[in-house]
Amino acid sequence: MTTATPLVGPRDIALAHYAARALLENVLTRHGITFQQSVTLRLAAVADGPVGREQLVDGVTGALKTDAPEVHGVLDELIAARLLARTGASEVRITDAGREVYAATSGETAPITARVYDGIPAKDLAVTGRVLRLITERADAELAALRR
Repeated sequence: MTTATPLVGPRDIALAHYAARALLENVLTRHGITFQQSVTLRLAAVADGPVGREQLVDGVTGALKTDAPEVHGVLDELIAARLLARTGASEVRITDAGREVYAATSGETAPITARVYDGIPAKDLAVTGRVLRLITERADAELAALRR
């Protein structure tokens, strides 16, 4: 008798996402930032210098599937916390304090991520990556169709 490998479904993907997010949020909480703030801070951290506020809003809304007013609020929170700074009417940049928080949270999550992924064959991760990108692409297309 053979046992069939169960197919992965939306619940499996959601459970993996929320388990990983819970690990991340545990680290973020210790540094006084939220998940939404960390996503926003990361985009500012990897930019080559100041970034347009609207460009940052577009990046976060695309990543989190949230609305622009909410992301503008997150930007305002990060500016008030001095993790981001305005560089003009329509640009922001990450501050030294923001870089420190980003580096600390990235540094703390890296070993956790390494333990979670440890022992998973590279071929399996490659297939998983391709499948998840395809699912994301299709879900984004469905969401775009719903919003038309």
